[in-house]
Amino acid sequence: MTDTKGTFDGFSDDERAAMKEHAQELKKAARRGSKATKADGEQDVLAKIAEFAEPDRIMAERIHAIVKENAPELTPRLWYGQPAYSKNGKLVCFFQPAAKFKTRYATLGFNDAANLDEGAMWATAYALTDLTPDAEARIASLVKQAAS
Repeated sequence: MTDTKGTFDGFSDDERAAMKEHAQELKKAARRGSKATKADGEQDVLAKIAEFAEPDRIMAERIHAIVKENAPELTPRLWYGQPAYSKNGKLVCFFQPAAKFKTRYATLGFNDAANLDEGAMWATAYALTDLTPDAEARIASLVKQAAS
């Protein structure tokens, strides 16, 4: 998109970097082909989480454990450089670290494959500043419902 001064006003550097990461993820998945396993995706997710600085790394590790415990049918994978979880090839949820787009909070997001429909309107993303026991219980409940 070009503004009236003729300068490009499109994707930010962070957004372009995320798209490049996604392209690399797709290439890696294509190279693995039918040999890909759930363990491959988990290894990729854990390696990405290990790159995060605190507190994002701690939150991502805990969210990964909550997802594995409460929705073992979900397959870990990377999605635009973020830990994500899918079912039958469709993205269900993802963790976006605060540092990814320089925001003040991390995000736990759900895509349309998540079974969270509740009436005419429901939340699809949650801001995370800390993982209290109550927050962890809520995440566990959401993940179970999303994967059902």
